[in-house]
Amino acid sequence: MAIHYRTKGFIFKKIDFREADRIFTIFTKDFGKLKILGRAIRKIKSKLRGGMELFYLTNIEFIQGKTYKTLTDASLIEGFPNLRKNLKRLKIAYEISEILDDLIKGEEKDEKIWDLLKETFQRLNSFSLSIKECWLTYYCFLWNFLLILGYQPELNFCSICQKKLIPKNLYFSPKEGGVICSNCFNKVKDGKKIDPDVIKILRLILKKEMSFLEKLKIERTHQKVIKDISGNYLSFVKEGQF
Repeated sequence: MAIHYRTKGFIFKKIDFREADRIFTIFTKDFGKLKILGRAIRKIKSKLRGGMELFYLTNIEFIQGKTYKTLTDASLIEGFPNLRKNLKRLKIAYEISEILDDLIKGEEKDEKIWDLLKETFQRLNSFSLSIKECWLTYYCFLWNFLLILGYQPELNFCSICQKKLIPKNLYFSPKEGGVICSNCFNKVKDGKKIDPDVIKILRLILKKEMSFLEKLKIERTHQKVIKDISGNYLSFVKEGQF
């Protein structure tokens, strides 16, 4: 007799399969990242359809089949409707799903990732979320997710010589794993110049000081630098060059 497993999960990817099936990629509370087959779920009469859409938080039940884990029951917990009504928020959700799919490789429970996802999607669903708050929510997720995976950047000491950073002529180097001083930059010639205020913002993001960050005026130039170094650092992590 097949064992039925029950858990909660964030649905972050779906692929149509065969004539009426669909394969879901789900980050679950109790098992981590899973791929689960929904048989005949694309049929209009399917009882499972209501709880299985992208970016839903759902109670799921499944059994382990020969090839796939197979969905046997699903009930919606939270559909995050405000997220779906806003293209900016929806774009962030898709970016998060891509990051999750690329960087989580195995089936392993992780309460820190679960809590971070829950917190992030609740913020994205907030009725009065501003454009700046959307921006902060994404980068708070990204940098704290990388921290959980063990890719925390060095922001207090030079990544090469380990000397305490002096707020002048600093550079961010994905290859070196964080901020480097001007002396080390002149040796390795690798990194993007970074303003000390940007380093302070990243420190606050890693501490999830959202209430303070929301009140802080962040210059457009600083936003662009954070976007650039975040993209470069994420690409470096994805390429597995650490």
